[in-house]
Amino acid sequence: MDRSTPRGNPARAAALLAAALTATAFCAADAVARSFPFGPRTRSVNDLGNQYVPFHAHLWDLLHGRADGGLLVNWRSGFGSSFLPDLGTYLGSPFALLVGVFPRDEIDLAVYVVTLLKTVCAGAAMAWLLPALRPGRWWAAGLLGASYALCGWSVADAAYNPMWLDGLVALPLLCLAGEWALTGRRRFLGVLVVTAAWVANFYTAYMATLGAALVLLLRLWLAGPPRRRALAVAGRASVTAALGVGLAAPLVAVVYFGTKHASPLPERAFVPVSGQDMLARLLPATYGFGTPALFVGTTTLLLALALPFHRAVPRRVRAGWTLLVIAVALSMQWDPTHLVWHAFTAPNGSAYRQAFVLCALLVIAAWHTLSYGPPGRRALGAAGALLALTAAVASGSDLVRPFVWPVLLCAAAGALGGLLLLGRVVRPVPRADNTCITGTPRLVALAVVLLVATQSTEAVATSAVATRTRLAHMDDYAPWGARQQRQAEAIARADGWPRYRTDPGREQTVGNDPLLVGGQGAQYYSSLTSDVLSRMLTALGGGWTSRGRNLQSLDNAVTDAVFSVGARVHSPPDPHQNWFPQDGSGVTVSRQDVPPLVTVRPARDARNGRAGVRAFGPSPYRNQELLLGARVYTVPRLTVRTAAGRRPERGLDDLPGPLIGALGAGSAHRPEISARCPAGSEVYLWAPHFSGTARLTSAPAANGATARDRATARDGAPARSGTPAPTGRFRADHPVTKIAPMQPLGTVPASGRLRIELSPNRAGTVPDGAVGCLDTARLRTAVRRLETTGATEVTVSDGTLRARIPAGSTGTAVIAAPRIAGWRCAAGDASERPASQYYGLIAVPLDGTATSLTCTFHPPGLRLGTAVGAASLLALAVLAVLTAVRRRRTAGPGPHPPAGPDPAPAPRPTTRPQETATGGTARTP
Repeated sequence: MDRSTPRGNPARAAALLAAALTATAFCAADAVARSFPFGPRTRSVNDLGNQYVPFHAHLWDLLHGRADGGLLVNWRSGFGSSFLPDLGTYLGSPFALLVGVFPRDEIDLAVYVVTLLKTVCAGAAMAWLLPALRPGRWWAAGLLGASYALCGWSVADAAYNPMWLDGLVALPLLCLAGEWALTGRRRFLGVLVVTAAWVANFYTAYMATLGAALVLLLRLWLAGPPRRRALAVAGRASVTAALGVGLAAPLVAVVYFGTKHASPLPERAFVPVSGQDMLARLLPATYGFGTPALFVGTTTLLLALALPFHRAVPRRVRAGWTLLVIAVALSMQWDPTHLVWHAFTAPNGSAYRQAFVLCALLVIAAWHTLSYGPPGRRALGAAGALLALTAAVASGSDLVRPFVWPVLLCAAAGALGGLLLLGRVVRPVPRADNTCITGTPRLVALAVVLLVATQSTEAVATSAVATRTRLAHMDDYAPWGARQQRQAEAIARADGWPRYRTDPGREQTVGNDPLLVGGQGAQYYSSLTSDVLSRMLTALGGGWTSRGRNLQSLDNAVTDAVFSVGARVHSPPDPHQNWFPQDGSGVTVSRQDVPPLVTVRPARDARNGRAGVRAFGPSPYRNQELLLGARVYTVPRLTVRTAAGRRPERGLDDLPGPLIGALGAGSAHRPEISARCPAGSEVYLWAPHFSGTARLTSAPAANGATARDRATARDGAPARSGTPAPTGRFRADHPVTKIAPMQPLGTVPASGRLRIELSPNRAGTVPDGAVGCLDTARLRTAVRRLETTGATEVTVSDGTLRARIPAGSTGTAVIAAPRIAGWRCAAGDASERPASQYYGLIAVPLDGTATSLTCTFHPPGLRLGTAVGAASLLALAVLAVLTAVRRRRTAGPGPHPPAGPDPAPAPRPTTRPQETATGGTARTP
């Protein structure tokens, strides 16, 4: 070792350097952007606030024994959803367990620390891999490892989808497993690496496995071994991957089958981005949703561009790595190979989720350039010319904003200056690391400091720009604060699970409020939201975003009775959002008598025990009556007028009903809906494609509140009479990515005439049959009947529900939970059978002999995955035994060593090492 190499393991030193550089730049970028936890700006944009933080909050509750449900069923979300698929999708990483050591109200900080640690470990893993591919200097490996961890994909795309960062960590580890397969070492550790990667996040692990396979194939081609040895290497690698994935099968299979039962997304045709945009994302400080974030730092990019021109590198190595980078880049732009990268499913949202693989290949190519000695002036000149050409072509892209140029120029100057200075003091010689210092160590240190400062500065700038730009273009959510604390406290006081549900409320804070603040409701946002739940709630008048996978709470007295929602939280609009203004209200809780979770429907409705969600009709009011088993609504004929007092035009085929245009500036009149209903009934408006507010204007203030509103308790005291009529708030858009749920508007006045004033903020429609008037007396009668015939006792434990029902009950027992795939039920002592459906709810036929029923949940794919996992474990054990036996036979008994001092070490060969095509060294005899 020369003086530039620290004592001990150089790979460990490189990993520590990469970790330190990554952590420093990561935190510095958030400080520059004034983002949480270093500033007032929230980090919780899009899925980070809606999914990742709430799911980690639920994991915290599971770890501390405070969750409703367990590993099999999450009883908080979607009226009862399968949890193992969500666990495998969002919480499979071992880093996720770290949230348990943080306070519950610091869940946002816990997720930030988890994200930071994942990014740091990705840099350390890459820094550890690079010297295994080709000997080189430890500080160069650390520098390039940090550039990989802080690549554009990491700071722009994975920053708000942190579960993808597990793939960033997995890729270099899987490449290490490929190196072990190449040399026939550490086979069992390689299997464990594959298993850990696929358990952490199988989606990005799949992409990382493809990338690692390409690296291994190239390494095998460069080594040029005999065909028999090449087949042996390929066989070892395939067995390692198969056994590793097999051991992960219990979780992977559950996630796979969960996606099969999830609400389907519309087909999206892949449209590749322009060459300008793709090249622009190679530059620092650029950002664009839906384009591949390929930034790896100007130093790394220059080294990768210099590889084809670096004469110290063998031609075969230059050609191999250059062609692989180009091939992977082109595969991202061609639809068939694009689908291969995404497991043959077109991604919804960000299209280039495999971009981290190309970033890794650029880093590895840069390592091969630098490990053979710094490129000379000709190679750097060619690389600089290619960089200038890239910038010139990218200048026509809208993604290149004015501030990109000073960052790029400074980074290019620093990178070229550092590499040229390094080239003056480091010369290639035939050594193990192929380099030798010919100048003073101070000049080397100066060059290294210049390169580190350049890379870190542009990484900080790129990450800060991505944070600020992303915040301006995506929905964002406030971290845990006073609003969430008040909601959680109100829910804790009202909670009565499983006697009844407590819904966190219609005015949501994030897409998974039940996971974040507690309670049990319809609200649920996951990539695995079941199709049966989405269809059922939509048919009942519910709303959603994210094309049906982000379900919202439905504030409706009938559905509350059907789903046993006995307490409901009412909150003002979220002050962090600008969707609707504050109304001056506080957090309140309304209560109502509801049937138990298990009710018994009469024998005449037994045929409905086989009725699925397809049996619903077009009217949500009639669909609610089907579930309730009683007629409680009046659906009147409507008269709709525009702000000018005219009849509106009809909407398009995909948006039926009268078309309501957006209000003009300063308009004194509003569109109106008028109808006649029985006096005293509660008014609901169902307008899924309307965006704006609606208010019942006919009713006096004293009569405006609904029966439940007048029973509302705030801080334990009843609300005062004279509460104004509630304002219905609707959010919808077209093309349809979100629809608005049904909203209560108050009570019908004594005259029976009602008038609803609309304040649209964009064009939308009001469907025929939009208004429903609820007869509360009939509803109370129906509820009392269900209470009388319902279960006398209900217990819920993770994936098992038990209930006692009145003796002699006949007909159908209906459980107020969606009939998702996996439920099996038995009445009395009968054997379990797949549960039936009652318009999408779990149903069990009764013949009058059973006084109890039991339903258990078996996640689809768990048994298959467990069988595959057990077979893989058995195969791994057999392989271990065979390996041990073979080693013992190969070693043989051998003579005992003579007593005395240890023999002198063998003399070192005097011949010089001969370079191999893979970049390693081989000694000639």
